[in-house]
Amino acid sequence: MLGRREFLIGAGASVAVLALRPVAGWTRSLHRGSMPLQSWTLPSEAPGGSLDLARALIGAAVLAPSDWNSQPWRFEVDPGRIRLFADPLRALPVSDPGRRGMMVALGAALENLLVAARAYGLQPTVVYQPNEGSRGALAEVTWSANGSRRDRELFGALCARRTNRRNYDGRGLMPQMRAQMTAQVADGCHLYWLDDRGGLRWLSDLAHDAVHAQVTDRRTEAEQRAWMRMSGAEAQRRGDGVPVEALGMTGPANWLAGRYFDPESWFVRFGAGSLAKRAREGIRTAGVTALLTTGGADETAWLMAGQAYERMVLKATQLGLSHQPINAPIEVERYRGPLVRRFGAGAETPLMLVRFGHERRGPHTPRRGVSVVASFRDS
Repeated sequence: MLGRREFLIGAGASVAVLALRPVAGWTRSLHRGSMPLQSWTLPSEAPGGSLDLARALIGAAVLAPSDWNSQPWRFEVDPGRIRLFADPLRALPVSDPGRRGMMVALGAALENLLVAARAYGLQPTVVYQPNEGSRGALAEVTWSANGSRRDRELFGALCARRTNRRNYDGRGLMPQMRAQMTAQVADGCHLYWLDDRGGLRWLSDLAHDAVHAQVTDRRTEAEQRAWMRMSGAEAQRRGDGVPVEALGMTGPANWLAGRYFDPESWFVRFGAGSLAKRAREGIRTAGVTALLTTGGADETAWLMAGQAYERMVLKATQLGLSHQPINAPIEVERYRGPLVRRFGAGAETPLMLVRFGHERRGPHTPRRGVSVVASFRDS
């Protein structure tokens, strides 16, 4: 609970920030350019030229989700060949020191590319960790034109998929919905479900404590703050990150985000409380939660798990469901063991904790354009 003095300080600062924001925002806009962005639309048919086809496939790939919308991918294109690389400058070394979250994001981008290729009637082939001439590529995709048109329903969900951080309406999921999402998870990965109200309440408290621990850790909060955008306009200009308004908070936490989430600020205590509360409410209003795990302990296994994750959330989107990863209980080590035990995941490696439910779709977050993330070679 806020004391009277703390409340008055916060309220006064809120008024000052609101009064100055338009002038400050206008001044900043005079000095900043714009990042080329990827449109949230894709060609319904395969483009005719090889370069245009490659651009369409990579355009589908970059619509994938990533932790804090960091977009840790790069692509290299040769005629009839696309290689996928990790971008180390977009890693999250504090919250994701083992690069598991990064590999999941890269796997999601890879799966988007493959879904688009199949929907266009191509027959794609993936080689993981190619060696000769690959210069550290994580995967290499080639294709032929003799495939049948598959994955059309998932292709239709590529541009509709959103990470929805709002509260859901608490309705459960029908068993056939769960079955359809589980069917997208390939061998080597496992999906564990939790939907009883007592279990969700326990999980919501665990998530609350894990998020609070992250935000009150200065190194973790500084890393996450670097990917937080104070407005939608800033997110559009930079082409990445998560706008504050997309976090679903209201009141001072939204108005004073620059202070609330600054690890050097006195206000950070309120930011920690706000984000932790959002995580707890998010899980309590969900219809179901799922834990995605893998038995593998290498980057290729995590990359393939990212493919499974993306197929699962594309299927959820097709079914009209909202979803949001809440990975703090995985990222904060002391909460990982209780999480795995509660889901009954044994010795599996947890990769993604996701809530699903019913809520109207919100706006998308920006993606950097193909021209920014891909290089094209003629020979």
